[in-house]
Amino acid sequence: MSIYILKRILLMIPTLVGVMFITFVITQFVPGGPVEKMMATIEGHGANGEATSGGTGLYQGKQGLDPQRIEQLKKLYGFDKPPLQRFVSMMSSYLVFDFGDSYYHHQKVADLVISKLPVSMSLGLWSFLIVYSVCIPLGIRKAILDGSRFDVFSSTVILIGYAIPGFVLGIVLIVLFGGGSFWSVFPLRGLVSDNWHEMTLLSKILDYLWHMVLPITASTVSSLAVMTLLTKNSFLEEIRKQYVMTARAKGLSDTQVLYKHVFRNAIIPIITGFPGQFITAFFTGSLLIETIFSLDGMGLLAYESVLNRDYPVVLGTLYFFTIIGLVSRLLSDLSYVWVDPRISFEGHQ
Repeated sequence: MSIYILKRILLMIPTLVGVMFITFVITQFVPGGPVEKMMATIEGHGANGEATSGGTGLYQGKQGLDPQRIEQLKKLYGFDKPPLQRFVSMMSSYLVFDFGDSYYHHQKVADLVISKLPVSMSLGLWSFLIVYSVCIPLGIRKAILDGSRFDVFSSTVILIGYAIPGFVLGIVLIVLFGGGSFWSVFPLRGLVSDNWHEMTLLSKILDYLWHMVLPITASTVSSLAVMTLLTKNSFLEEIRKQYVMTARAKGLSDTQVLYKHVFRNAIIPIITGFPGQFITAFFTGSLLIETIFSLDGMGLLAYESVLNRDYPVVLGTLYFFTIIGLVSRLLSDLSYVWVDPRISFEGHQ
């Protein structure tokens, strides 16, 4: 097992470097980089008369920027060096998790990401807990009552929810319960109220949960169908196997057969997804959900970074999230062994 883990960790290195290199190369060919955006900003200011047109100013009328000033801008953003040298320098800094400063927000990328994480963590963690706590018992119940009215009705409901995009449901919830056209029941902006720091502990908890109702509902409904049907099909497959008939022939009750024999086998494909889903829930964000409910999280940050060509944020967060993704995949594979000791990676060493 230790050799297998070591091999997987060593394979992460070229994967990580490859992802970063491809993304870095793509950014070099994307028009409107930080230097061009700054040049356009300066020229726009000059055209409006906000910058001088003398020989010492940045703007030179119709001649554009002085070549010397352009070189200064390139040096400011680090584009005065060859691409390969910049990539090597960037990866050297990333090894110690030094992601540099944001071009757009003018603060360290690490501090910027940390400031956005609470929003995405709140959305992701609550969605994770609700999805698994609802889907597993519901899927088991549907497997037991396969073909019944309850199974058909519940499948219809969750498939309708799956067919409705999260952002569409979010807009409907705002119209119905956010004061859009009907009832003003739930708040629409932020995680907490403006006077949250003045509240008692119980009031703070209730206020936080009250703010999370609509965005959590919009982000989880479409996820319920996939996990519920996965749970149902996994248990239904095990229930139909020969060992279940043998256990029943020995006189075991349906409850004993379900929880002593079927459960530990059927839950394996579900449990093995826990590590990846749990880690992902902490660090990812939903752009549309965050935008609709005015939540300043990782999804909105990623969108703004790409839009503003904020390469330190784009590449720095990609590096961090790639590591998180690779580690979560490793943990998911290892969880197979932890859940079912019959599985072994000895043959892959």
